[in-house]
Amino acid sequence: MKTKFLLALIATTLVAGTAVAQVKVEDAIKFRQSGYAFMAWNMGRIKANLEGSYNKDEVIKAANAIQAIANSGMGALYVPGSDKGTGWEATRAKPAIFTDKEKVGKVAMAFNKEANEMAKVAATGDEAAVEVQFGKLGGTCKGCHDDFKAKK
Repeated sequence: MKTKFLLALIATTLVAGTAVAQVKVEDAIKFRQSGYAFMAWNMGRIKANLEGSYNKDEVIKAANAIQAIANSGMGALYVPGSDKGTGWEATRAKPAIFTDKEKVGKVAMAFNKEANEMAKVAATGDEAAVEVQFGKLGGTCKGCHDDFKAKK
């Protein structure tokens, strides 16, 4: 039984790896742009709740969406050749995101950590704690944008 499970796991991993490797450059850029746009929309939802009438359930939904994307493996969408090109619009990824692996790794880990924490804090319903964590999460977004996203 364990052998069958391990073989299935290995086969699934190989198929998933092949699927990522076969992503067209334009599609990789579109998928990245879509993921970041969806996260931005959800960040806006949290911000609107903090600035207006606070709705715990809306904040939880938005935080969970951000957490899911943060942990989805979007880094695999930075395929060779996708430093230039067009998805929904021309990519604004700076060349350093493809070459400075150490810094990218630190920024990505910080974002994942804060996104995971945002989902935990949102679940408590504590608006003040959500506001503090939202600032931390937003700081990781800014850190990546400053270093790895070109201005329009």
